[in-house]
Amino acid sequence: MPTATTADPQSTGSSTIDRYFKISERGSTISREVRGGVVTFFTMAYIVVLNPLILGFAPDVNGDFLGGGPGDGSNLPAIAAGTALVAGLLTILMGVVANFPLALATGLGLNAFVAFAVASQMTWADAMGLVVLEGIIILVLVLTGFRQAVFHAVPKQLKVAISVGIGLFIALIGFVDAGFVRRTGQGPVPVQLGVDGFLGGWPTFVFVTGLIALIVLWVRKVRGAILIAIVGTTILAIAIEAIAKIGPMVLPDNKVNPTGWGLVVPTPPDKVIGSPDLATVGQFSLLGSFQSVGIVAAALLIFTLMLADFFDTMGTMTAIGHEADLLDENGLPPNTDRILVVDSLAAAAGGAAGVSSNTSYIESASGVGEGARTGLASVVTGLLFLASMVFAPLVQVIPSEAAVPALVLVGFLMMQQVKEIDWDDVEIALPAFLTIVLMPFTYSITAGIGAGFVAYVLIKVVRGKSSAIHPLMWLVAGLFVLYFAIDPIKTALGV
Repeated sequence: MPTATTADPQSTGSSTIDRYFKISERGSTISREVRGGVVTFFTMAYIVVLNPLILGFAPDVNGDFLGGGPGDGSNLPAIAAGTALVAGLLTILMGVVANFPLALATGLGLNAFVAFAVASQMTWADAMGLVVLEGIIILVLVLTGFRQAVFHAVPKQLKVAISVGIGLFIALIGFVDAGFVRRTGQGPVPVQLGVDGFLGGWPTFVFVTGLIALIVLWVRKVRGAILIAIVGTTILAIAIEAIAKIGPMVLPDNKVNPTGWGLVVPTPPDKVIGSPDLATVGQFSLLGSFQSVGIVAAALLIFTLMLADFFDTMGTMTAIGHEADLLDENGLPPNTDRILVVDSLAAAAGGAAGVSSNTSYIESASGVGEGARTGLASVVTGLLFLASMVFAPLVQVIPSEAAVPALVLVGFLMMQQVKEIDWDDVEIALPAFLTIVLMPFTYSITAGIGAGFVAYVLIKVVRGKSSAIHPLMWLVAGLFVLYFAIDPIKTALGV
């Protein structure tokens, strides 16, 4: 009898990992998984920089800032450390539990909604409590199987319109934070180009340079384009500030320097690494929002958060599964329920850590493009996020002008979905239009979604198609009517 062939030393040493993650079964190798995990990290590591700049300068209803900072940027390292912590832990959990090459981090668009639409109505602790509640509700929906029902209740093209509207909204935030678009403060025109209709000042130059660099890197398909652009333009900004001594836009005596730096004055960091500051972790109030804004308004804010988080994940995991050739005959990736459970936990964990809802990232496709097919890639990405926590102090030197070109690019990427809307069908086109344009025009994601949902139900009723409206759409549209009319109702009731 011939003896058994000797096993490959590498496969023998890694057989446990191979079997657990089904690496060979999915046609991959450990080296591919590691490489894919590294690429995914560098593709989405920008969120550790960008999330603090979005959340760290947005005051809540009391004028307080997340992480206890005074609004001068001193709270940014804490937000960065919390962002990296949750992204790292939940991405590792995705890899170990769901065995899927999908990374998670604070959701762009979601964090802008929390910063500009939620925290402005309540305290930061209350806002983060809403995020925790949203995650818990989604988890319950997953465990009960109800998530699929809600997913199918909202017409697909309205879901697309929500993503497109959020894209335009965060692009506008990027242009405004860079000083490229500014409020006029007078006359019938609400906004204008730069200062008095003209671009001027070195900070605007940094933004334009960063945007051009990012576009060039992106169209050239350079890995980590966003992170490279942010780092490069930050170095440029530090050099310009060292030479020109521009200073902040708002000077210490409250005088305005219109061509100054908007949020952070770029100067060399006092230190590159440091012990992670986790001041934001645990800073949430689970039910405080209901006292701050009332039951109806809080419920609608939770629903709005849930919609954005809920549908993005379904689309993202399907897209990644398709890219990795892992979808089954029903178009679903393996371990779908586990993927959705981890994603739901990530939403709640982001709120509990005070860094906004965490969600699945489409940037995971970059790792899949490098060969990743299993959860081992996610474990690698997660470990790199945890390692990045010690570099959190660096975010204090990055001016918004160097970071917000990424918002413009993300807005473009989300805008591309607009082609999926049937603009010849008025029953969906008009609600989609209202959803998209009202988000940036009102600086409110809630207003856009609400107007779209109400218009959709109204048009269906007017056309005699009431039976085609899903019961959940009736309920949600009714809630949004109450939301828009809440002040007149309060006045009428003398509340």
